[in-house]
Amino acid sequence: MRRLIVSDIHGNLEALEAVLRDARGEWDQMICLGDLVGYGASPQQVISIVREHAAAVVRGNHDRVCAGLDDDDWFNAAARLAVRWTRAALDGESLHWLSELPTGPLYFEGFEIAHGAPYDEDEYLVSDDDVDYVAETMERPLCFVGHTHLQRVWDLSGVEPRRLSVPGTGERESRLTIGAESVLLVNPGSVGQPRDRDARAAYALWDSDARELILRRVEYDIAGAQRRIREAGLPDFLAARLAHGQ
Repeated sequence: MRRLIVSDIHGNLEALEAVLRDARGEWDQMICLGDLVGYGASPQQVISIVREHAAAVVRGNHDRVCAGLDDDDWFNAAARLAVRWTRAALDGESLHWLSELPTGPLYFEGFEIAHGAPYDEDEYLVSDDDVDYVAETMERPLCFVGHTHLQRVWDLSGVEPRRLSVPGTGERESRLTIGAESVLLVNPGSVGQPRDRDARAAYALWDSDARELILRRVEYDIAGAQRRIREAGLPDFLAARLAHGQ
């Protein structure tokens, strides 16, 4: 089975459409790791696309807050404004769908998915120290997570976590063949708001039959996404940051 793994779209229609064009013909099933909404100005369109294509979705923290399942007082000012705008922009059916999204982890044959850590949907896994004990909480040898907006792969098979290669500046993709005994934690990066100083949309492809993992970056219409944000009256900071990948 070939799977397209996406996360942290954050209402960025232009980025999501670019990913779908770039990966066309390379996947059979979409998996989404949460945070479909928040920050960006196309939440309704993003939800419609994910509902049409995704076989499984776990909720993210922005999904949870936009759906009214949690308050927004722990978000920064720009995020709070975006959440409130998003809540008003979505129709009742989409808000209900967000509210019904499951908390990770979800389990599949050979892999699992979560938004933050498999043991806590709000936990940020950024450094080697953060992931040191994650393998002990995993129920499958391959775990896909989002939340940090950073494209990362860790091999947790050894005594200490080992960071594997992801596409660098100017590189389109990294391909990894995964051994049967490997234990991996994979963050495909953010589709709609990367924060690793690479403005390109990030995603992953996982072919479980070939045991091949592809981490990929793709250019998208940043100016178009910025224009939507500004026309919606959202904070300009949310538009400006897209050009810098931070």
